[in-house]
Amino acid sequence: MAKVFNLADWARPEMLALKPYTSARDTFTAAEGEWTFLDANENPNATEVNRYPDPNQTELKKVIANLRGCDQDQLLIGNGSDEVLDLIIRAFCTPYKDDMLIMPPTYGMYAVLADINSIGMIKVPLDATFQLRPKEILAAVTPNTKAIFFCSPNNPSGNAFNSDDIQILLEEFDGIVVIDEAYIDFTDFSSWSIKLSNYPNLIVTQTLSKAFGLAGLRLGIAIASSEIIALLKRIKPPYNINSLSQENAMEVLRDTKTVNTQIAESISERKRLAQELNTFSWVVKTYPSDANFLLVKVDDAAKRYTELLDQHIVTRDRSSQENCENCIRFSVGTPQENDKLIAACKSLSE
Repeated sequence: MAKVFNLADWARPEMLALKPYTSARDTFTAAEGEWTFLDANENPNATEVNRYPDPNQTELKKVIANLRGCDQDQLLIGNGSDEVLDLIIRAFCTPYKDDMLIMPPTYGMYAVLADINSIGMIKVPLDATFQLRPKEILAAVTPNTKAIFFCSPNNPSGNAFNSDDIQILLEEFDGIVVIDEAYIDFTDFSSWSIKLSNYPNLIVTQTLSKAFGLAGLRLGIAIASSEIIALLKRIKPPYNINSLSQENAMEVLRDTKTVNTQIAESISERKRLAQELNTFSWVVKTYPSDANFLLVKVDDAAKRYTELLDQHIVTRDRSSQENCENCIRFSVGTPQENDKLIAACKSLSE
C-alpha cells in the first residue's frame, strides 16, 4: 500500500505558486518539422553552439529513463548533483525557519547547502559500523524538519546502509527523504527508485560523474514522483544543461558495454587494493566498501597523507569527520594508478 503524501503540506507555498520562466523552446524544441527561430535573440550564424540548448533535455531524458527504468516525467537533470540537492532544499525548506537532518560522516555539501539557504541542521551520527540509527533519527525530528538527507553507499565510509533501516525512515518520517545514490553502480544493491510508487515522499539522486566517467560535464539527476519533479522544474534555471553536455552524455550512456566493463574493473581493483593495503603495518583497518573508494584507518593520517603527497599521490584525509579519526579515503584508480599507490605505500616509513 502506497504511503499518503500531500505535496502542498511540505513544499514552500511560494514555490508552489511560482510562475516559472518559460521560453518558446519549451514548446518547439522537440516539435517536428523545420522551424525558423527568431525568439531568443541568438546569433543567427550557424555554429555548433549558437542556439540555446533544449531546456527540457528531452533526448537525454529518454536515454536516462530507459537506463534507469523510470518515466521521463520522473526525471530532473541538474548541473551536477549539487544543483539538484540545492533545488530540493529551496523547494521544501523555508529560510530561517525549517531544518533538515543529516547523519555524519556524510557528504559535506549537504551542510554547505543548508548554510547557503539559511536552513537549520540536525545531526544524528551513524553508529560505530557506519550504519543508520533510525530510532535516534526519528527522535531528533522537529516540527520544522522538512527533509532527511543521506547517501547510500555512504561517502566517506563507502558502505551501503541496511535496507530495513532505510525503510523505517521512509515509512515513519512524513517529510522528504533524499537518498543520494552517487555510488549505486558499484554495489549489488538495487536503487531505491524502484520504490517510488510506495513512497511518494522519496527523492533519489544520482550522478553521471562516477561510474559513467562524466565528472567534467556536471550532470546529476533526481528521480521522484512526477508531482515532485514538476515542482523542481518550476524553480530550476531554464538552460541549466548545455548542448555539448547533453550530446556527450547520450553518446556515453548508449555505450553500456564500455561502462559496465569499467565498473567491473573498478570493483575488481577495489578488492585488490583492499587486500594490498591490509598488508601494511601502519594500516589499522580497511572498511568494507560498496563504492569506488576505500576508507582506511591508519596509525597517523596526517603523516601518511603527507608522505603520499610527497610522491605526488593525492588522497583525502577524512580525520575531521565523525568516527573517522586517522582515516584516509583512497579512490580506486586504474590498475596502473593503483600499482603506483601500492608501490608508494610500500616505501612509507614504519
